[in-house]
Amino acid sequence: MGITGAEKEDLLEQLGVELTDRGNVARDKNWMTNVEGVFTAGDMQHGQSLIVWAISEGRSAAASVDKYLMGETDLPALLE
Repeated sequence: MGITGAEKEDLLEQLGVELTDRGNVARDKNWMTNVEGVFTAGDMQHGQSLIVWAISEGRSAAASVDKYLMGETDLPALLE
């Protein structure tokens, strides 16, 4: 999806995922959307940016997913 931003139709619309006023996927401090168990990172929630941001955000989101599924995590959360 990258540079063009989040695809608004289909999955996001079906799930009822909230978007920001800029059209990006909204999230909380744990990288979760308004839909329980649905997480976001990178261009989907940040908008067009550098790949290093997407990698860092992906790692942080992975730590949140791990904590959500396992109750704790040893993965590094680089950003909030």
